[in-house]
Amino acid sequence: MASPTDIRPPFTLESARAKVQAAEDAWNSRDPERVALAYTEDSQWRNRSEFLKGRPAIKEFLRRKWAKELDYRLMKELWAFTDNRISVRFEYEWRDESGQWFRAHGNEQWEFADSGLMRRRDASINDVPIEEHERRYSSAN
Repeated sequence: MASPTDIRPPFTLESARAKVQAAEDAWNSRDPERVALAYTEDSQWRNRSEFLKGRPAIKEFLRRKWAKELDYRLMKELWAFTDNRISVRFEYEWRDESGQWFRAHGNEQWEFADSGLMRRRDASINDVPIEEHERRYSSAN
């Protein structure tokens, strides 16, 4: 498993794809401590309408997220990249306490420090209710 700083800018197609895969793997762990290690101490986030700054806020956000979004499973795909920025599109699925499944569609823009840690993340996300038989992503995939 690569650490968050193993893949650093400037990005190539190969390293950008590896960075996206590392992010997907970390988020699918649903471990706020592990995920937060990929961000600078003062990282700035916009997630939907929520604005966060710093690792402690990121960890708390992720704890709340995965307490609500049960059986979370994510897919990220490289959209574009430059020297220290990567854009991805993603989909993830989750269910709420009542058993209603959702598919979230979105885009993220990432900016990285020279260390390879993400210093900025802007995410736009929309949720669509789905039936369980419509799921594309599961632990088995």
